[in-house]
Amino acid sequence: MNEIQKIIQTDLSQIFNTELKISESFGDTVIEFPKEIVLQVMKHLKTRHHFDFLLDICAVDYPTRQKRFEVVYHLYAPSTKGRLRLKTQVGEGEAVESITSVWKGADWFEREAFDLFGVVFRNHPNLRRILTHQDFVGHPLRKDYDANHQQSTTRVEAAWFKSNDGFKEDPNKNLVPINIGPSHPATHGTLRVMAQLDGEIIERCNVEIGYLHRCFDKMAETHFYNQIIPYTDRLNYCSAPMNNVGFCKAIERMMGIEIPPKAVAMRVILAELSRVIDHLVCIGTNAVDIGAMTVFWYLFEQRENVYTLFEKLCGARLTVGLTRIGGMAYPNPPNWEQECLETVKGIKKSVEELDRLLTENKIWIKRTQNTGKISAEDAIAYGWTGPCLRACGVNLDLRKAEPYYGYDQLDFDVPIGTNGDNYDRYLVRMEEMRQSLKIVETLCKNMPSGDYTIRDRDVVLPEKKDVWGNIEGLMNHFMLVIKGVRPPVGEIYDSTEAANGELGFYCVSDGGPKPYRLKVRPPCFSIYQAFPEMMKGQYIADAVATLGTLNIVAGELDR
Repeated sequence: MNEIQKIIQTDLSQIFNTELKISESFGDTVIEFPKEIVLQVMKHLKTRHHFDFLLDICAVDYPTRQKRFEVVYHLYAPSTKGRLRLKTQVGEGEAVESITSVWKGADWFEREAFDLFGVVFRNHPNLRRILTHQDFVGHPLRKDYDANHQQSTTRVEAAWFKSNDGFKEDPNKNLVPINIGPSHPATHGTLRVMAQLDGEIIERCNVEIGYLHRCFDKMAETHFYNQIIPYTDRLNYCSAPMNNVGFCKAIERMMGIEIPPKAVAMRVILAELSRVIDHLVCIGTNAVDIGAMTVFWYLFEQRENVYTLFEKLCGARLTVGLTRIGGMAYPNPPNWEQECLETVKGIKKSVEELDRLLTENKIWIKRTQNTGKISAEDAIAYGWTGPCLRACGVNLDLRKAEPYYGYDQLDFDVPIGTNGDNYDRYLVRMEEMRQSLKIVETLCKNMPSGDYTIRDRDVVLPEKKDVWGNIEGLMNHFMLVIKGVRPPVGEIYDSTEAANGELGFYCVSDGGPKPYRLKVRPPCFSIYQAFPEMMKGQYIADAVATLGTLNIVAGELDR
């Protein structure tokens, strides 16, 4: 037990006078405690131990247990860089206290656990389905729910607002209800914004999600670990390799695998190129939504050039499956690093052209400055991470705060904003692209030698020449395909700094070839929660601009 664990155990035991179970799981600190004190424990950890961030809430189903469900909370303290996983057991028909009064961001996470598992959160202000539709019957992530049982609806839910949101309608105003999306071009076919307008001013706002929900978690439970990698591509499909890297990194840590230096360098290069093209998509589509079509063509040309680099690695462009547990899927083709450097030169030129087109453009400034603002305090309360959080003035980047893959050995800066508005989110992404390109250049010029993957026959498929050339290689291939990768029993939460913020994977292994439970912590989920509050008092045109700078990617949001 480390020092932080001892302090927290002593502190909580004395205050709550109850037995706590504190343990470690693959380096993670885990605290189990009775559900009756959930709210008090969370308040205490936030105020006394500065766990300012609620990163995730999820549930795990154990049908044979007396108390069927395990509710799992992930907290983060930026001042000490400490992480905690807290768990409590809840039986069928029982309820656990909501913690929405401690963190605003608990709202959607608790609704998700209610929707997918049926866990009830007492005193939640709005406990209703969030990812499945209003006519859905049952809870799809329960172990006794058939993964093949799909349900559809033909009924559209009417515009809905919270009855307890404190809104008092002025009888002298004739508020007009309006739907923006999901078929509106600015919502990209996947988001629905419901608003009440006084003229062009948004008086009240709410959102509906789930239009692209595929139940990634359920699919993960029915597939082998390496078979899940193509599904991770479909999370944030604007930067697919980052999802591959995040998932494989979590499972490798669980299995105690250290990938070769060349695989590390390639993963960082792919992650930073993905960050760049994700930002290019964000700024380009945002500019189109606002009315600046020219910018779109400048940026998407460079995105296609990066896809050509991906294609030379694996044959695919958008959804790539570039990693495997143990390293990379394929070796680099000849001269790939040099081609990457040439591509970086072109991107740099386009970024500077973009800078000249937009940064001091009067129309762009008027549409983005002082619109879609959020304070640092509110952003933290909602669990924001990534460039949107840094635009509020909060210096938090996992590549610096909790370095992985040698980021602490690389020379790059983390841009920070001040106003937390649409303009600052644009500026932060602009500078992040420059810094990412700097990282890519460094690694391409100093690519480590050696293998692109480990050579463990229980983890990685043998080379094709061995499969075709000798019986040992053929049998190794056969056994791994049939048996699959098998991490040890236990659970882990691991995260990376993706394009939109902290991308986390919480995996529970029962020792078999498929995850018992796999939960994604998507950056967009926390960010989009704040949108209704941000839009109150804003023009309806500002809603379109803000949606673009928040960079809500529905594949990541809904999973």
